[in-house]
Amino acid sequence: MPLLAHVRAVLLLAASVWFGGCATLPPPGPRMPSHALTEVGDTPLARIVRGSMPAVAVDTAGLSGFRLLPEAEFSFEARVALIRRAQMSLDVQYYHIQHDEVGLLFLRELRDAAARGVRVRLLMDDLYTGGEDMLLLGLAAHPNVELRLFNPLPSRAESLSMRFLFSLHEFGRINHRMHNKLLVADNSCAVTGGRNIASEYFMRNTAANFIDMDLLSCGPVVREMSAGFDRYWNSEQVRPVGEVIASAVAPSARRAQFDALAGEGLPELPVRAHDVMDRSSVGRQLDGGALELRWASSQLFVDDPRKIVRGSDAEAFRGSVTEGALRALDAARHEVTIVSPYFVPGERGMAMMKQATGGQPGRIFLVTNSLGATDEPLVYAGYTRYRAEMLRIGVTIREIAPELTGRSGHFGDFGRSISRLHAKLAVVDDRFLFIGSMNMDHRSAAVNTESGLLIDSPELVADYRTLVAASRSSAAYRLRLASDGHRVQWVESDDDGKDIVHEDEPGGHYWLRFKNWLLLPWVGESLL
Repeated sequence: MPLLAHVRAVLLLAASVWFGGCATLPPPGPRMPSHALTEVGDTPLARIVRGSMPAVAVDTAGLSGFRLLPEAEFSFEARVALIRRAQMSLDVQYYHIQHDEVGLLFLRELRDAAARGVRVRLLMDDLYTGGEDMLLLGLAAHPNVELRLFNPLPSRAESLSMRFLFSLHEFGRINHRMHNKLLVADNSCAVTGGRNIASEYFMRNTAANFIDMDLLSCGPVVREMSAGFDRYWNSEQVRPVGEVIASAVAPSARRAQFDALAGEGLPELPVRAHDVMDRSSVGRQLDGGALELRWASSQLFVDDPRKIVRGSDAEAFRGSVTEGALRALDAARHEVTIVSPYFVPGERGMAMMKQATGGQPGRIFLVTNSLGATDEPLVYAGYTRYRAEMLRIGVTIREIAPELTGRSGHFGDFGRSISRLHAKLAVVDDRFLFIGSMNMDHRSAAVNTESGLLIDSPELVADYRTLVAASRSSAAYRLRLASDGHRVQWVESDDDGKDIVHEDEPGGHYWLRFKNWLLLPWVGESLL
């Protein structure tokens, strides 16, 4: 058969499958709005938070308490500790909860809290829920559990690619996602940051694990987080899981199915006595009746869930988390550190950096992934368009080296796996710390919803500086321009502190570079 006939046959087959299999969502049904519980002052968590306040926090209205959670095991333990000690409510919001040993353990803890009488509201982005109908419906069948999906896709196909194919007639539903991460216990304590709930975020993956950063928050700012959660929970972009997934299975059978699946999760995630900052776990501190926190003023940024339906990128950007973060960075007087796994500055970002540096090095310090570390090679390719120019205008760049991060021991035990950066934070003038779910790219700015927290705390910044000081030179490649002013060089330090200069991107990765060269012209920055 001639080539043209082959192509025509394939296209006709694809079209027939697509149009014959396109799914549609059922019309939305009536629902009663619900809101965060506020009469929580007598819960153990609320009492411990009050008892942990220093005099300055008691005397200064609006101060909240914070603790960095850089290590995976301590970050997961903090979530479990809050879930197990909650007495009234748990409000939980995640982009991705994976059906693996960690995700099942997490969902099992939510079920157990509901069995104690705790009201559990779980909000999940729908992108990765294909094939998980039994798990989701089973959890939602337990008393005291409500489960809703953000921007659900019409197709419930198990394969992500088939869900895409059968949902292409509603591309906006595929492209616009809820990237927020939040767990609030008794409206008193919360964990936010960059981590989703999956093995690779908690050092349980044998191939690759993420370097990430979460934050424990306590006090007044948690009420604001709960209000942000309510805006999503009651928005038109959210649907109850039972409205999206039809099932004739009796609730009792669904609960039994969930319990059987959840039993496959880890029995527990072990945690050491002290973290890298020499602090005991959140659970141990709660048992002792006091939390070690940095008390400071803060500003919370939460995207409006309607951001995904705004007509233009400019409208979506206006009032967004990204706009708030960039405003904070633009106000820097001395220096800015940006940590972002996916960094595509675009023309707006380049103009801001050029003005900020004034051609002087040392004003902007960027940490991002190398090609060997990234899990989004196309986004990395978008970043490389700007890399040499950033070096020319004085931006200091470090790229995470996938095999080197484990040397420091500051971010956990990677074993034989490689490391990948996933933390999203910024430091301004050694005074302000920004941390959240937002990447420095167009997708976070105008396509997905995000959340972030700007904290005015030199003490919290000092904690971060202490954490990264020992690993800065060994965990990443130092980038510089070659003598011609155009080519990029990667500098690595060996065990003796001597420099190893790479003229080409370390590690080979020739197939990735070829694929990027092939695909990038067809993928605009608006999709990265």
